[in-house]
Amino acid sequence: MQGDRTAEGANFTLRDEIKAYWSTRAATFDLSPGHEIFSEEERAAWHALITQHLGSGNGRKALDLASGTGVISHLMDDLGYRVTGIDWAEPMLEQARAKAATRGRAINFHLGDAENTVEADDSYDVIVTRHLVWTLVDPQACFREWMRVLKPGGKLLIIDGDFVNTGLAERMVKRLATLVERFGLVKTEAPHTSAAMAGTHGSILSRVHFSGGARVDAVSHLLTQAGFSSVTCDTDLRQIHKAQASHFGFFKAVARGLQHRYAIVAEKPIG
Repeated sequence: MQGDRTAEGANFTLRDEIKAYWSTRAATFDLSPGHEIFSEEERAAWHALITQHLGSGNGRKALDLASGTGVISHLMDDLGYRVTGIDWAEPMLEQARAKAATRGRAINFHLGDAENTVEADDSYDVIVTRHLVWTLVDPQACFREWMRVLKPGGKLLIIDGDFVNTGLAERMVKRLATLVERFGLVKTEAPHTSAAMAGTHGSILSRVHFSGGARVDAVSHLLTQAGFSSVTCDTDLRQIHKAQASHFGFFKAVARGLQHRYAIVAEKPIG
Protein backbone atom coordinates (compact mmCIF):
# COMPACT_ATOMS: atom_id res chain seq x y z
CA MET A 1 0.00 0.00 0.00
CA GLN A 2 1.82 3.11 -1.20
CA GLY A 3 0.89 6.49 0.27
CA ASP A 4 -1.34 8.08 -2.40
CA ARG A 5 -4.42 8.45 -0.26
CA THR A 6 -5.42 12.08 -0.05
CA ALA A 7 -5.83 13.95 3.23
CA GLU A 8 -6.27 17.63 2.47
CA GLY A 9 -5.92 17.70 -1.28
CA ALA A 10 -4.87 15.71 -4.29
CA ASN A 11 -1.17 16.26 -3.62
CA PHE A 12 -1.22 15.70 0.15
CA THR A 13 -0.43 12.02 0.66
CA LEU A 14 -0.70 9.85 3.73
CA ARG A 15 3.07 10.09 4.10
CA ASP A 16 2.77 13.90 4.13
CA GLU A 17 0.11 13.62 6.79
CA ILE A 18 2.35 11.39 8.92
CA LYS A 19 5.22 13.87 8.57
CA ALA A 20 2.99 16.79 9.57
CA TYR A 21 1.66 14.89 12.58
CA TRP A 22 5.12 14.10 13.99
CA SER A 23 6.32 17.63 13.29
CA THR A 24 3.51 18.93 15.48
CA ARG A 25 4.04 16.24 18.12
CA ALA A 26 7.69 17.25 18.56
CA ALA A 27 6.80 20.00 21.05
CA THR A 28 5.44 17.54 23.63
CA PHE A 29 7.09 14.29 22.56
CA ASP A 30 9.65 14.14 25.38
CA LEU A 31 7.01 14.74 28.05
CA SER A 32 5.68 11.21 27.69
CA PRO A 33 7.17 8.28 29.60
CA GLY A 34 7.93 5.66 27.00
CA HIS A 35 9.36 8.30 24.70
CA GLU A 36 12.06 10.08 26.69
CA ILE A 37 13.94 8.25 29.46
CA PHE A 38 13.12 9.35 33.00
CA SER A 39 15.42 7.22 35.16
CA GLU A 40 18.83 5.60 35.16
CA GLU A 41 17.08 2.27 35.77
CA GLU A 42 15.27 2.62 32.46
CA ARG A 43 18.45 3.75 30.70
CA ALA A 44 20.22 0.62 31.97
CA ALA A 45 17.32 -1.57 30.78
CA TRP A 46 17.55 -0.08 27.29
CA HIS A 47 21.32 -0.52 27.27
CA ALA A 48 20.86 -4.17 28.20
CA LEU A 49 18.33 -4.76 25.41
CA ILE A 50 20.51 -3.13 22.76
CA THR A 51 23.66 -4.89 23.93
CA GLN A 52 21.88 -8.25 24.02
CA HIS A 53 20.90 -7.98 20.36
CA LEU A 54 23.60 -5.80 18.79
CA GLY A 55 26.57 -5.98 21.15
CA SER A 56 28.73 -3.04 22.20
CA GLY A 57 29.49 -0.33 19.70
CA ASN A 58 33.29 -0.33 19.63
CA GLY A 59 33.17 2.47 17.09
CA ARG A 60 30.82 0.68 14.71
CA LYS A 61 28.51 2.82 12.58
CA ALA A 62 24.83 2.93 13.55
CA LEU A 63 21.88 4.47 11.73
CA ASP A 64 18.88 5.46 13.87
CA LEU A 65 15.87 5.71 11.56
CA ALA A 66 13.03 8.09 12.50
CA SER A 67 15.29 9.21 15.32
CA GLY A 68 12.82 11.77 16.65
CA THR A 69 14.31 13.76 19.53
CA GLY A 70 17.32 11.46 19.63
CA VAL A 71 16.48 9.18 22.55
CA ILE A 72 17.67 5.94 20.94
CA SER A 73 20.59 7.73 19.25
CA HIS A 74 21.90 8.78 22.66
CA LEU A 75 21.56 5.24 23.99
CA MET A 76 23.56 3.94 21.06
CA ASP A 77 26.16 6.67 21.59
CA ASP A 78 26.40 5.63 25.27
CA LEU A 79 27.35 2.15 24.08
CA GLY A 80 30.15 3.32 21.81
CA TYR A 81 28.46 3.44 18.42
CA ARG A 82 29.15 6.21 15.88
CA VAL A 83 25.58 7.33 15.39
CA THR A 84 23.72 9.04 12.58
CA GLY A 85 20.08 9.84 13.23
CA ILE A 86 17.67 10.73 10.46
CA ASP A 87 14.11 11.98 10.72
CA TRP A 88 11.81 13.76 8.29
CA ALA A 89 10.35 16.09 10.93
CA GLU A 90 12.65 19.09 11.30
CA PRO A 91 11.15 20.11 14.70
CA MET A 92 12.16 16.69 16.06
CA LEU A 93 15.68 17.13 14.70
CA GLU A 94 16.00 20.57 16.27
CA GLN A 95 15.38 19.04 19.69
CA ALA A 96 17.73 16.12 18.97
CA ARG A 97 20.55 18.48 17.98
CA ALA A 98 19.99 20.65 21.04
CA LYS A 99 20.25 17.59 23.31
CA ALA A 100 23.44 16.48 21.63
CA ALA A 101 24.95 19.95 22.04
CA THR A 102 23.94 20.14 25.71
CA ARG A 103 25.36 16.70 26.45
CA GLY A 104 28.47 17.14 24.35
CA ARG A 105 27.62 14.23 22.04
CA ALA A 106 29.03 13.89 18.52
CA ILE A 107 25.85 12.53 16.97
CA ASN A 108 25.02 13.49 13.39
CA PHE A 109 21.33 14.34 12.99
CA HIS A 110 19.96 15.26 9.59
CA LEU A 111 16.74 15.40 7.61
CA GLY A 112 15.98 12.14 5.86
CA ASP A 113 13.32 9.65 4.84
CA ALA A 114 13.40 6.11 6.22
CA GLU A 115 12.00 4.77 2.95
CA ASN A 116 14.68 6.51 0.86
CA THR A 117 17.64 7.22 3.13
CA VAL A 118 20.02 8.40 0.36
CA GLU A 119 22.76 6.68 2.36
CA ALA A 120 25.52 4.76 0.55
CA ASP A 121 25.29 1.02 -0.11
CA ASP A 122 26.80 -1.25 2.57
CA SER A 123 27.61 1.70 4.84
CA TYR A 124 26.28 0.84 8.33
CA ASP A 125 27.06 -1.93 10.77
CA VAL A 126 23.68 -1.65 12.49
CA ILE A 127 20.33 0.01 11.92
CA VAL A 128 17.92 0.63 14.77
CA THR A 129 14.30 1.83 14.77
CA ARG A 130 11.84 2.41 17.60
CA HIS A 131 8.11 2.82 16.97
CA LEU A 132 8.63 3.39 13.25
CA VAL A 133 7.43 0.18 11.61
CA TRP A 134 3.79 0.56 12.68
CA THR A 135 3.68 3.89 10.76
CA LEU A 136 5.04 2.55 7.48
CA VAL A 137 2.99 2.86 4.34
CA ASP A 138 5.12 0.40 2.37
CA PRO A 139 7.20 -1.69 4.81
CA GLN A 140 8.66 -4.02 2.21
CA ALA A 141 10.13 -1.08 0.27
CA CYS A 142 11.60 0.20 3.53
CA PHE A 143 13.06 -3.17 4.47
CA ARG A 144 14.72 -3.49 1.07
CA GLU A 145 16.18 0.00 1.49
CA TRP A 146 17.51 -0.86 4.94
CA MET A 147 19.03 -4.05 3.54
CA ARG A 148 20.83 -1.99 0.89
CA VAL A 149 22.32 0.40 3.46
CA LEU A 150 23.53 -2.32 5.85
CA LYS A 151 26.95 -3.89 5.44
CA PRO A 152 26.96 -7.65 4.76
CA GLY A 153 26.57 -9.28 8.17
CA GLY A 154 25.10 -6.05 9.56
CA LYS A 155 22.13 -6.18 11.90
CA LEU A 156 18.76 -4.47 12.06
CA LEU A 157 17.03 -3.95 15.42
CA ILE A 158 13.34 -3.07 15.36
CA ILE A 159 11.56 -2.10 18.58
CA ASP A 160 7.83 -1.76 18.06
CA GLY A 161 4.40 -3.05 19.00
CA ASP A 162 0.79 -3.67 18.11
CA PHE A 163 -1.02 -0.49 19.12
CA VAL A 164 -4.35 -1.56 17.63
CA ASN A 165 -5.36 -4.86 19.20
CA THR A 166 -5.86 -5.24 22.93
CA GLY A 167 -6.14 -8.50 24.83
CA LEU A 168 -8.89 -9.28 27.32
CA ALA A 169 -6.69 -8.49 30.34
CA GLU A 170 -5.67 -5.08 28.97
CA ARG A 171 -9.30 -4.22 28.15
CA MET A 172 -10.38 -5.14 31.67
CA VAL A 173 -7.64 -2.98 33.20
CA LYS A 174 -8.66 -0.01 31.05
CA ARG A 175 -12.34 -0.43 31.97
CA LEU A 176 -11.46 -0.59 35.65
CA ALA A 177 -9.32 2.53 35.28
CA THR A 178 -12.25 4.37 33.68
CA LEU A 179 -14.55 3.36 36.53
CA VAL A 180 -12.25 4.41 39.36
CA GLU A 181 -11.51 7.71 37.60
CA ARG A 182 -15.24 8.34 37.17
CA PHE A 183 -15.79 7.89 40.89
CA GLY A 184 -12.82 10.10 41.71
CA LEU A 185 -10.83 7.34 43.38
CA VAL A 186 -7.73 8.13 41.32
CA LYS A 187 -6.67 11.26 39.51
CA THR A 188 -7.16 11.27 35.76
CA GLU A 189 -3.83 11.53 33.96
CA ALA A 190 -3.54 14.66 31.83
CA PRO A 191 -2.95 13.80 28.17
CA HIS A 192 0.12 15.22 26.42
CA THR A 193 -1.78 15.64 23.16
CA SER A 194 -5.06 17.34 22.30
CA ALA A 195 -8.21 15.50 21.31
CA ALA A 196 -7.70 16.75 17.76
CA MET A 197 -4.18 15.30 17.66
CA ALA A 198 -5.46 12.01 19.07
CA GLY A 199 -8.03 11.96 16.27
CA THR A 200 -5.33 12.57 13.68
CA HIS A 201 -3.28 9.74 15.17
CA GLY A 202 -6.26 7.40 14.93
CA SER A 203 -6.93 8.42 11.34
CA ILE A 204 -3.32 7.78 10.33
CA LEU A 205 -3.26 4.45 12.13
CA SER A 206 -6.35 3.31 10.23
CA ARG A 207 -4.63 3.83 6.86
CA VAL A 208 -1.04 2.57 7.26
CA HIS A 209 0.03 -0.92 6.14
CA PHE A 210 -0.30 -2.31 9.67
CA SER A 211 -3.73 -0.78 10.25
CA GLY A 212 -4.77 -4.10 11.78
CA GLY A 213 -1.82 -4.01 14.19
CA ALA A 214 1.91 -4.59 13.70
CA ARG A 215 2.19 -8.12 15.09
CA VAL A 216 5.66 -9.52 15.58
CA ASP A 217 5.08 -12.52 13.30
CA ALA A 218 3.81 -10.33 10.44
CA VAL A 219 6.79 -7.97 10.66
CA SER A 220 9.20 -10.89 10.86
CA HIS A 221 7.64 -12.50 7.80
CA LEU A 222 8.08 -9.32 5.74
CA LEU A 223 11.72 -9.06 6.85
CA THR A 224 12.34 -12.60 5.64
CA GLN A 225 10.63 -11.83 2.33
CA ALA A 226 12.89 -8.77 1.95
CA GLY A 227 15.94 -11.04 2.22
CA PHE A 228 16.96 -10.71 5.85
CA SER A 229 18.25 -13.82 7.60
CA SER A 230 18.51 -15.00 11.22
CA VAL A 231 15.31 -13.14 12.10
CA THR A 232 14.67 -13.55 15.83
CA CYS A 233 11.97 -12.09 18.05
CA ASP A 234 12.13 -10.95 21.65
CA THR A 235 8.84 -10.25 23.40
CA ASP A 236 10.35 -9.97 26.87
CA LEU A 237 10.67 -6.22 27.45
CA ARG A 238 9.69 -6.53 31.11
CA GLN A 239 12.74 -4.75 32.51
CA ILE A 240 12.03 -1.69 30.40
CA HIS A 241 8.34 -1.72 31.30
CA LYS A 242 9.18 -2.16 34.99
CA ALA A 243 11.51 0.83 34.91
CA GLN A 244 8.91 2.96 33.14
CA ALA A 245 6.06 1.95 35.43
CA SER A 246 6.83 4.42 38.23
CA HIS A 247 6.32 7.29 35.77
CA PHE A 248 2.86 6.11 34.72
CA GLY A 249 -0.29 5.92 36.78
CA PHE A 250 -0.96 2.48 38.26
CA PHE A 251 -3.52 1.34 35.70
CA LYS A 252 -1.63 2.69 32.70
CA ALA A 253 1.53 0.94 33.89
CA VAL A 254 -0.32 -2.37 34.20
CA ALA A 255 -1.98 -1.96 30.80
CA ARG A 256 1.31 -1.09 29.13
CA GLY A 257 2.93 -4.23 30.48
CA LEU A 258 0.15 -6.28 28.87
CA GLN A 259 0.62 -4.81 25.40
CA HIS A 260 2.14 -6.70 22.49
CA ARG A 261 5.54 -4.99 22.34
CA TYR A 262 8.69 -6.58 21.01
CA ALA A 263 12.19 -6.35 19.59
CA ILE A 264 13.16 -8.03 16.33
CA VAL A 265 16.75 -8.50 15.21
CA ALA A 266 17.59 -9.49 11.65
CA GLU A 267 20.82 -9.82 9.68
CA LYS A 268 21.90 -8.94 6.17
CA PRO A 269 23.35 -12.13 4.66
CA ILE A 270 27.04 -12.25 3.79
CA GLY A 271 27.60 -12.97 0.13
